[in-house]
Amino acid sequence: MLRRRALPFVLVLLAVAAADGLAALVKAAVGENRPSEPDALVTIPHSHSFPSGHTATAFAGATALSALAPRAAPAFYLLAAAIAYSRLYVGVHFPLDVVGGAAIGIATALLLLATVRRRSTRLRL
Repeated sequence: MLRRRALPFVLVLLAVAAADGLAALVKAAVGENRPSEPDALVTIPHSHSFPSGHTATAFAGATALSALAPRAAPAFYLLAAAIAYSRLYVGVHFPLDVVGGAAIGIATALLLLATVRRRSTRLRL
């Protein structure tokens, strides 16, 4: 019983962690500099820009949660899109950074969901 209750939490956690790790690897490999906005709303981080890690984790979480609660999918993706937009609004990412982050997050979560579905006949997502 406890395993069944914990599975959604673990699934979302794995999707978010995997997307964050993959985004960090791509960020290190690409090495794109961040925007140099003198009027940015926050301090510009010293890490590289592409892809947006916040966006990758937001979309990975939204995708995993949408598989668990399909009726709430629009709300999950709206929140992820708002997080992506916030990265542009505060001036720490370029538009392509958030598009890349969203693609990484969605792809990572879909791959994880496909793996879980293939390995478990008892899990109905």
